[in-house]
Amino acid sequence: MPGKLKSRYPYYLANKPVQANTDLAVLDKYSGEIATRAALADARTIERAIAAAAKAAAPMAALKPYQRRAVLEHCVEHMCKRKDDLAYALCIEAGKPIKDSQGEAERLIDTFRIAADESTRIDGEIVNLEISERTKGYRGFVKRVPLGPCSFITPFNFPLNLVAHKVAPAIAAGCPFVLKPSERTPIGALIIGEVLAETDLPEGAFSILPCRIEDADPFVVDERLKLLSFTGGQIGWELKARAGKKKVVLELGGNAACIVDADQRPRLDFVISRLVSGSFYQSGQSCIGVQRILVHASLYDEVKKRFVAATKKLKAGDPKDPETFLGPMIDKAAAKRLEGWIVEAKSAGAKVLCGGKRKGSMLEATVLENVSHAAKVSCMEAFGPVAMLEPFDYFDAALATVNESDYGLQAGVFTDNLTHAMRAWDTLVEGGVVVGDIPSFRVDNMPYGGVKLSGFGREGIRYAIEDMTERRLLVIRDAL
Repeated sequence: MPGKLKSRYPYYLANKPVQANTDLAVLDKYSGEIATRAALADARTIERAIAAAAKAAAPMAALKPYQRRAVLEHCVEHMCKRKDDLAYALCIEAGKPIKDSQGEAERLIDTFRIAADESTRIDGEIVNLEISERTKGYRGFVKRVPLGPCSFITPFNFPLNLVAHKVAPAIAAGCPFVLKPSERTPIGALIIGEVLAETDLPEGAFSILPCRIEDADPFVVDERLKLLSFTGGQIGWELKARAGKKKVVLELGGNAACIVDADQRPRLDFVISRLVSGSFYQSGQSCIGVQRILVHASLYDEVKKRFVAATKKLKAGDPKDPETFLGPMIDKAAAKRLEGWIVEAKSAGAKVLCGGKRKGSMLEATVLENVSHAAKVSCMEAFGPVAMLEPFDYFDAALATVNESDYGLQAGVFTDNLTHAMRAWDTLVEGGVVVGDIPSFRVDNMPYGGVKLSGFGREGIRYAIEDMTERRLLVIRDAL
């Protein structure tokens, strides 16, 4: 199998690799064995990184657009050369099946490529100030300037592409940054650091620091950092409350629903295939994984039969096997937590149509029906290989059910009815509505983010650049 891991990885402090004495064991999530080790930053190192980022703010802002683009194009070129290593590292440290790991490595490269393009498109505007006789002779101009040093905290489930969605726009915008990758999956971020260290970025432009949670407070509270971008769980709201004056962007997960309308019978082969993919891809550990499936009553029995049959055929096992679809969850505790939610739902009257059993960190692909909306597995983010089926009689009732959720990241609607599609877009309280596909669909240049408990702010390179820059106004009065 292509790709390899080093025995140890340094962290990156002010652009330079550092092999610290204390290291972090990174586990093979399938075998549970130590696969490699990463240097672990301490509180003093984090302080040095933030100080370096603050010092780098001016030289980073001074970089011309073509210089920022050159850095990002270097990343694209060299990440293409490292693609097998990136995919293999992801497969091992996250337990993501190798085919999916290769796909995420491709998306990483796409994200940097998009950022390279956007780095020369950060435009301003002319503001017509001559709106009355009083302002005759005044002209207004606006440009976008870098916000300054940024703090990034990223999760375990997409440790390549979710890092890229913070790092690449920061470089495009001219912002230095300090990054805390998940301590469970730090290797992908550190390989990105290897590539960045080859560039001519100003000293202090980036630091990538795996660290203990108890040492991570400065990423949130330090006032030298002008933006906190956090992707993770509901602890994000607590981080926002402690972040002080800095701008905050939060992506805090979802409880994604997908509606299958009455007119979908001719497309059921496609619909079932997409529902299975969205429900169980990456063992369901995706913020926009399909969790709730609402099916029109006229199709419900057929969809249930075919969806369960397709789910049972999924191959679970070693993620390094190219035939594996379902790998382990991130750890045994995560699998036990979701197993408990399934038991709770079952005790309240839910029916397990398939799956439900756990062995270590491997949880079977599970399909439930008759689930109470109050059950944790229904009203909270399952973040695992569980999907629920529910019939509906009227399209508006399905929309209302989707909106019952406290989350609002993305929703999917399979319908050929334009009126229904537009009603869904108008009615669903979500960051995005995907018509004709699952809510798990994402392209890396689209605005991506949620409302309600799912957070606020948008990623997608151009939209992230907007958050990492601020408008600066110039007013000129004509000489009289």
